[in-house]
Amino acid sequence: MTRGPVRLDVAVSYAVPRTGVPAANSFRLWVASALEGRILEADLALRIVGADEGRALNRHYRGKDYATNVLSFPAERPPGLPKAAKFPLLGDLVLCAPVVAKEAKEQHKSLNHHYAHLTVHGCLHLLGWDHEHDADAQAMEQLEREVLLELGIADPYA
Repeated sequence: MTRGPVRLDVAVSYAVPRTGVPAANSFRLWVASALEGRILEADLALRIVGADEGRALNRHYRGKDYATNVLSFPAERPPGLPKAAKFPLLGDLVLCAPVVAKEAKEQHKSLNHHYAHLTVHGCLHLLGWDHEHDADAQAMEQLEREVLLELGIADPYA
């Protein structure tokens, strides 16, 4: 059985040295696991950035002047596109390598497991999940736990 959507295209780009950063195949597996059973077709881009780019993106798009671990940019359906037309573009994810590494160390987590968690978390944002309210946060966190457990990764919130 194939994991993930029926058709999935994940473009992974690295704006930082690859040392300590998971391979593109790992990111594709984590994306597929997050999307499995939730969407049939998906295209998305995932970019691993350094602190300067992460900070600039967070400042520009969220008005927060610091680098954060993951940013999600859901794609917007083009105006006028018929509702029946396929639109598999899901959006973009940006993971900030230095922030992810720092958090993993501080939280005593495996770096790969933390990348997996943040990739799943970002994908759920692309699907419309959020954590603005307590009930939404609890539901999203539970879904993250379930996806990660299927990947053999312990509860990131424990």
